[in-house]
Amino acid sequence: MNIQWMAKNLKNRIVLSAGIVSYMLLLLLRIPLSRFIGDEGVGLFAPAFELFVLTTLVISYGMSNAMAGIIRYRVKRERYRNADKVFKTAFVMNLFLGTVMALFLLLFSSWIAETIVLERLSRMAVMAAAPSVFFAALTGIFRGYFNGYGMGVLTAHSQYIEKIAMFAGAIIGGRAFYGYGQKVAALYQVEAHSYAYGALGAMLGIFISQVIAVLHLLVVYVIYAGAFKGRPGQDNSRRAETRFEIQRMLIINMVPLAAVAVLSNLFMIADQRYLNYCMNVTEQGSVRTAQWGCYYGKFAPLLGICTAFCCLSVHGLTGKVANAYEREEHRNMRERLGKAVRNASMVSFPAAIYLAVLGKPFSICCYGRTTAQSAVLAGWLSKGAVLAVLFTFSFLFGQILYKMRMTRELFLAASASFVVHLAAAYFMTQRGHMGVDGLLCALILFFGFYMVLTFVFLNRRVKYRPDWFIGVLFPFASAAVSGLIVYLINRLLSGFAGAVPCIIISLFLGVVFHIFALMLLRVISETELQEMPLGFLFIMLGRTMGIL
Repeated sequence: MNIQWMAKNLKNRIVLSAGIVSYMLLLLLRIPLSRFIGDEGVGLFAPAFELFVLTTLVISYGMSNAMAGIIRYRVKRERYRNADKVFKTAFVMNLFLGTVMALFLLLFSSWIAETIVLERLSRMAVMAAAPSVFFAALTGIFRGYFNGYGMGVLTAHSQYIEKIAMFAGAIIGGRAFYGYGQKVAALYQVEAHSYAYGALGAMLGIFISQVIAVLHLLVVYVIYAGAFKGRPGQDNSRRAETRFEIQRMLIINMVPLAAVAVLSNLFMIADQRYLNYCMNVTEQGSVRTAQWGCYYGKFAPLLGICTAFCCLSVHGLTGKVANAYEREEHRNMRERLGKAVRNASMVSFPAAIYLAVLGKPFSICCYGRTTAQSAVLAGWLSKGAVLAVLFTFSFLFGQILYKMRMTRELFLAASASFVVHLAAAYFMTQRGHMGVDGLLCALILFFGFYMVLTFVFLNRRVKYRPDWFIGVLFPFASAAVSGLIVYLINRLLSGFAGAVPCIIISLFLGVVFHIFALMLLRVISETELQEMPLGFLFIMLGRTMGIL
């Protein structure tokens, strides 16, 4: 029985964590990619990849979730013919949307590169994103189908396969085309051509990963489709739904969710445009692509991976909060929400402080010890580390709103936050010429505003009163003291040890102190320690010392 429970728990973790782990792989991809195609290459790759992500949020994420919910409703009521019609209707709709978006990127690639992001040489990478978008539309359809029939594990597997293929394909393609681009650059005496071809190769690697994902899903669909052939004979549908009705339901369910996802991720395209304009005005246009490539390829991944790790600590609790709300178990719901807030504080506070304190060792790992960019990156990490906290709480409250079907509130929060970000970034970069520092300030405003709004909307519904001491202040105090310890150990070791030993040793000692401080302050319980890796050691030591 215990083995069955462990297997089921592992299965749930694979499904629940697939999105966040896939996101971490996408972020991790940028760091080695910058080593093969340079910061300039990543700067040219960025607009194409971001446009690919934004379009797939509509045709893959949005449509997939919309059709999954509609199919799931019909499958539970054994209306299999209507469920099959939903799949076929969504297939045609998404194929049309994917084709339109792919043609838009292909035909307007020059306008996007020169006018939207002010990077003329990114045109080839934007064009290469077009076929990737078309195949991403197909992956969204099959994933929605599997999720609708309760086979989320298959969807999770396809996400892992896609991201691993994307990781390998982008690096191999970028490196191969960068080598060819160097020959073109030598022929035309323009070094930038090598970076443009490197970005093109990386985007073609993304395209190959989408083809692999579609082939995998198609094979799985053929295998499992046979298991559903007999179900239409058991159909309990009272009437056959029309395609118009299904199209209307798909649009109503897809558009709000896709709009929230796009508004929450659109800031990267806007920020690149703002930074390029700022660099051109301040006569630094020759280094603008490299600086954005550094920001996008090294700072954003380090911060994003740290943040994604924090989100993993609360992701499983968001569904439990929403389930308790649906069952009208208000006390249980508030207890779980309080636990989620406490988990977010216990993980995100130290993560942000450690990232800020260890900015220099992390930057040396990315750049090397002697380059000037390492100091720049260390400064960005120190200033932007607070984003890890803001994003974690934004993710927590936003996910609960989504699972409680409060899409209107999510849309209002995302829209208002994006407008605030656009205004702040405009005044700080195009008027104040603050460069990346201005973008960081605007991002802090974006996620700070989003966090506050989502919390207010959620609190209006659930009437939650946080325990400020146990939930926020004590975890922050513990993280601050452990951050000081990490800082002192790093200063002590940096004189004779390398960046990697400094990071490992100081983080290990800092985390150990943080957990003991949480035990001493009664923030973390013995039950929660049992769920942690190596938690039994802390329980044993805590009992020995009389803390537990």
